[in-house]
Amino acid sequence: MSQVHALSDDQVGQELRKMTAFIKQEALEKAREIEIKANEEFSIEKSKLVRQETDAIDAAHAKKLKQAAMSQQITRSTVANKTRLKVLAARQQLLDDIFEAASKRLVEGTKDKAKYKVILKNLLLEGLYALSESNIQVRARKEDYDVVKDAIKDAEEEYKKSTGKETKVTIDEENPLPEGSSGGLVIVGGQGKIDINNTFDERLLLLQSAALPAVRETLFGKNPRRKFYD
Repeated sequence: MSQVHALSDDQVGQELRKMTAFIKQEALEKAREIEIKANEEFSIEKSKLVRQETDAIDAAHAKKLKQAAMSQQITRSTVANKTRLKVLAARQQLLDDIFEAASKRLVEGTKDKAKYKVILKNLLLEGLYALSESNIQVRARKEDYDVVKDAIKDAEEEYKKSTGKETKVTIDEENPLPEGSSGGLVIVGGQGKIDINNTFDERLLLLQSAALPAVRETLFGKNPRRKFYD
């Protein structure tokens, strides 16, 4: 039968020191492992945060650049539109001035009575040929009644000569052209239901509408954006 020998105090002390050293070593190694793992996790989290902040800064910068580019584009477009509108307004003003000047000069066409009579005759003949009626009325300025009567006589004779038909033209003195009219005639037929406006003012409006594209081209050149022409 084996015998169990009791440890001496020195032996117990040595064993305790060994166990303490072992436990301490284990603790140190465990602490190192925890520290290494913590440092690794910290580095990962740090890199993640840095990457997120970098991405956020890049996104904010890109957004600001996009906003700046859009703002610049809007500003450029606004300036271009304002400039274009100013140019168009200036051109329109020039055209208005041209036709306004032409309107003021219309009255000059009535000063030479001989020439004015020929003009009135031709304006009246246009209406006579268009209406082709035996009784016609004309409306004119009160101050033109004398020259209109002479023009009527010439127009009646020429109309009969060219068509072989007679027509009677009278002045509608109850409805003269309004004050401020530049001259010309309104020819009335169809028992007062049809009228042909051959006044100078109306002719200028028609000319303004018909000649405006040509006037624009003469003054400002061809429009490169225009694709179709009448």
